[in-house]
Amino acid sequence: MLINLLMGLSIMLICLGLQIILLLAVIRHYQRRQQRKPARSFSANLSAAGSIMLLLVLGNLIQIGIWGMLFQYLDEFQTFADAFYHSAVNFSTLGYGDLVMSARHRLLGPLESVNGILMIGLSTSALMTALQNTMRQTLKSRSAPTDD
Repeated sequence: MLINLLMGLSIMLICLGLQIILLLAVIRHYQRRQQRKPARSFSANLSAAGSIMLLLVLGNLIQIGIWGMLFQYLDEFQTFADAFYHSAVNFSTLGYGDLVMSARHRLLGPLESVNGILMIGLSTSALMTALQNTMRQTLKSRSAPTDD
């Protein structure tokens, strides 16, 4: 059990590091974009928020893949597709139960679920911040006096 706990916590730290790197890159990109063209249209701002969402979801999919590789390395699944699917079910806390791990490694499932909750929460908060900025910028540009 201790080895599973250490493996799971190690993967959680790797995922957290990946999420932080991705969040910092997304924030940096978003700030640069806002500095270049701060008063853009709502659709342009929404497009920026959409690209942030896609990058964060991609980061979550990479993390699901990392957990899936661990499950396949531990010989829990015959194919990576099954390991990835099981990992996605754990990460998203769905818990279907159609594919299950052996009793030997079953502690990794709940650890991945905790990891998924935290990482999806970080992604959600970053996306909400971007959407709030989008709405604020749009309202600010609409209420600004014009030079007519």
